Amino acid sequence: MRSPRLANPLLAITLGLLTVHCGRKGDPIPRPRAAAQAMEARLEGLRKIRLVLPSADVNGVPLAGVESLRVIYLPLGLAKPSPEDVFSRGEVVLERRRPDLAGPGETLLLDLKSLQRPPGWIVVVAVRLGEVAGRPSDVLPWMDPAL
Repeated sequence: MRSPRLANPLLAITLGLLTVHCGRKGDPIPRPRAAAQAMEARLEGLRKIRLVLPSADVNGVPLAGVESLRVIYLPLGLAKPSPEDVFSRGEVVLERRRPDLAGPGETLLLDLKSLQRPPGWIVVVAVRLGEVAGRPSDVLPWMDPAL
């Protein structure tokens, strides 16, 4: 009786090692993205906002950039809301996406003269790739466009 022989013993050893030493199967799981830090925002006149884009996330890890900026508006209420209130209850009235954005830590002047809303409050939020919204900026007053 004849014993079976492998045609190429080196190939058999290589395949054996690959099956024993292979790790997890499938695509690698990316680490979850952390939210970007809040932007510095201040009014420049009645219809312009000067923004300093965040350069790090909330964990202090440097950002390569943000995907978009969103201006969120909330109508006037009885008291000045917190940034989180405007973010959670407001509506997105303007969005600006890459490549029209400055880099991390750079300044951007955002013109809001096309925004026709009654008096209220606005915040600006940086959004990272994967729709990960950052912390909202300080609450800024929005004046009546008729002024």
